[in-house]
Amino acid sequence: MTQYLILHGYQNRRPDGHWQRWLASELEGRGASVRHPQLPEPDEPVLDDWIAAIETALDGTDPGSLTVVCHSLGCAAWLAFAARRAAAGRTDAAAARLLLVAPASDAVLRGIPELTSFAADGDAVHAAADQVIVVAGDADPYCPEGAGRVFAAPLGAEHVTVPGGGHLTIDDGFGPFPLMLDLLTSWPPDLLTS
Repeated sequence: MTQYLILHGYQNRRPDGHWQRWLASELEGRGASVRHPQLPEPDEPVLDDWIAAIETALDGTDPGSLTVVCHSLGCAAWLAFAARRAAAGRTDAAAARLLLVAPASDAVLRGIPELTSFAADGDAVHAAADQVIVVAGDADPYCPEGAGRVFAAPLGAEHVTVPGGGHLTIDDGFGPFPLMLDLLTSWPPDLLTS
């Protein structure tokens, strides 16, 4: 059975109406095992605390059947977790599949004092997952350089652009987000690359 881990971003308290909560419900309704933890102190996140929470959420999961879906700062936290795991000598990928949704660029993270520790220090992103899809709006203010160039190309990942998507938040109009469910249930998505 595929297991899912859904990681939220900065200042997110997993509100009703958010596409991640909707996605968790849809996946659970199909019989999937879904973990969607509240990461600690979302307004003043500490990378070590978020990584510890990810490790706790992963307890009992099998990386070979794990799909991770993360948004914004959750993407940076997952990539940092995977890099630390690789630095500790793990040679297998941290997950089978990874959906990076609206990842924030390191340049943006370094410009927000409380988020600078989340900016990548090295390039161990190859350890993040066996298969990766990057989904981003075409004008995301948290990745002005473009998610395709900053994330998809270095990861050798599929890239899906959401026209007018912004940062893919509730404020951008993303409560129910069928594209996410379509991507997960049709993986690999051979028609959706842009």
